Amino acid sequence: MATAMTSVSSPPRPTPPRAYLAVIRTIDKFTEWTGHLFVLLLIPLIFANVIEVFARYVLSDPTIWALDITTMSYAALFMLGSALALLKGAHVRTDMLWAAFSDRTKGMIDSLAFLLFFLPTMAVLFVISIDDFLYSVSIDERSSSGAWTPILWPLRGIIPLAAFMLLLQGISELMKSLWAWRTGEFLTRHEKIEV
Repeated sequence: MATAMTSVSSPPRPTPPRAYLAVIRTIDKFTEWTGHLFVLLLIPLIFANVIEVFARYVLSDPTIWALDITTMSYAALFMLGSALALLKGAHVRTDMLWAAFSDRTKGMIDSLAFLLFFLPTMAVLFVISIDDFLYSVSIDERSSSGAWTPILWPLRGIIPLAAFMLLLQGISELMKSLWAWRTGEFLTRHEKIEV
């Protein structure tokens, strides 16, 4: 008895418009490129720590500047790397419930979270921190940590830059989430923009 083989074809997978994908890929590439550039902040971080350890434990003559350099370069690296962490999905998420949700539900939750909380917060942080940065430049703000008083406006300038980069990457993540909410499928990093 021969069984008739019927092929059931799945409906065609929806594809986003070229411009939609182009915006996402442009933001993602910018975030990835700048994230790798900011890794260079590890150089002063490591340099200051090595010198401080050598001066303190070998020469018994600790420095007055190494702690400031270490703190500032680590803070800058942490803030400027946050957009790359958002792109890579490295921020904290409660997976206990998240894993049970469908991609459509995840897209809905992420879309609402980006629209209601993330993007407005980054916009407000950007505006407020620009004002603080400009004030810091105008008064030539300096650290009061001791005899060595480094200028602080470059570090203050990193805050609006980090907020802007998070805002930009948040737009890309919102677009990905909206697509998942609409179609039930997340865009992968391998989606091609067809020419």
